[in-house]
Amino acid sequence: MKLLALPAILSSLLLAACTTGDLGRPRPSIFSDQFAPAMGEWSARLRGEASSWFHLTDDEQQMRARAWRLVMPAHELSTFESQVSALAHARILPAEAQSSAVSDYQRALTSGSFASQASRYNRLAEDANADRALLGPFRANAVRVVNADRARLRTLEASPRVPVENRDPAQARVMENEGLILWVCERLRFRVSSYRYALDNLVVEMPSREAVRAERAIMGLEAELEQVCKLPLIGVFRGEGAPRADRPVSYKG
Repeated sequence: MKLLALPAILSSLLLAACTTGDLGRPRPSIFSDQFAPAMGEWSARLRGEASSWFHLTDDEQQMRARAWRLVMPAHELSTFESQVSALAHARILPAEAQSSAVSDYQRALTSGSFASQASRYNRLAEDANADRALLGPFRANAVRVVNADRARLRTLEASPRVPVENRDPAQARVMENEGLILWVCERLRFRVSSYRYALDNLVVEMPSREAVRAERAIMGLEAELEQVCKLPLIGVFRGEGAPRADRPVSYKG
């Protein structure tokens, strides 16, 4: 246990010391670009998770960058949860390490200083709309990655020129990519639940006509999310056998 905890402790200290760039991600540095990914790969292997040493494609890198905001806590006041999520995104901690409660967003939303109740409803609607705006590009990115993985597996199965030592890392990369898409779906579904919890409690505490706008924003996010979570994946991450390019499945939660 101590050995498994060491990378999380070291990286937590390093990431906490780094300044942040766009969307709250660590600014490019030796720690965020080299140390954290290497530590994440090592930690994932220690946990027995799929971990590939292959270089990431441009689309794979972009998909991981787009996933950042979608797996982070929805409210910036959730500092500790943000640090845990950052370590999970780097794979230094397992995804299961995220242990936020559905009420956390509502608590953060109502703890700040707002001019009126409308400001809280507006913030809720803005957060839901911002998530929805990010999902379209993420979905398009994920489609490209999944299609590339199908081509990867077809070549892996058909070509005798691929060395044996490249088979495991190729299959591991497919599992990594699929696992990331499923994780985004899981975290966004939790976020929708958090938004609905916050909206219901706002209506009970401070009824307002602004609730209608917030409700519509959440419904729009749900509709966009379903488009992402119904992508026809290959099906390897959920233990449905060896990776095959001709066996698509749909993740329905």
